[in-house]
Amino acid sequence: MVVAGCTKCIKYMLFFFNFIFWLAGGVILGVALWLRHDSKTSNLLILQFEGQQAPSTFYISVYILIAVGAVMMLVGFLGCYGAIQESQCLLGTFFFFLVILFACEVAAAMWGFMNRDTISKELINFYDSAYIKAVDVSGTPSKDAAIKVLEVFHTTLDCCGKGDDTALFKQVVGTLCPRKSPEDFLKSQSCHDKLIELFSEKLYLIGLAALVVAVIMIFEMIFTMVLCCGIRNSPGVY
Repeated sequence: MVVAGCTKCIKYMLFFFNFIFWLAGGVILGVALWLRHDSKTSNLLILQFEGQQAPSTFYISVYILIAVGAVMMLVGFLGCYGAIQESQCLLGTFFFFLVILFACEVAAAMWGFMNRDTISKELINFYDSAYIKAVDVSGTPSKDAAIKVLEVFHTTLDCCGKGDDTALFKQVVGTLCPRKSPEDFLKSQSCHDKLIELFSEKLYLIGLAALVVAVIMIFEMIFTMVLCCGIRNSPGVY
């Protein structure tokens, strides 16, 4: 061990932050797997109607989170080992991957902010397309399939209708929302609001996790540079 004094303190602080980073990667991986297999989102996103699958934009985001969590665990381990061994090579490699991860996180955050309503809007449009067919009095061939799609939405989200329902929908509410009486229907929340609420909560959770990780990464980059400089300037290094 060639570092001493304040640099030695930085070394152990870097190890601590890398350990937290490794744990954060595990937490993100766990949350992503939970989001992928959550019963509410899974029941909605496996639906098919008229040959079209429910929008899968949400799953794309989840798969990216799974990859990020796995990479964070790998990079965190690399940083811990590099700090303990006081290896400039390992710390330099760790810093390189950290910068790439930070840049990807910033880009993903910008994309997520600009498209924060996309997921709920896509599912609302999917719901509305089934809604139109389900209340169609002409008896289209896809009416039964549309009713089944709406039943899944209504059961999973505990909602009924889209908020501005027609008199025709209110006449068939007993069929489309079998768990709700006409009195319950008046008190129930619309499926549009429920969909926005469902994905807003999950995106808020993802955004909070990303913010915590970004703060940790900034401290890690600073400590890594300081430790590398300390190792290079130590008397035992030539």
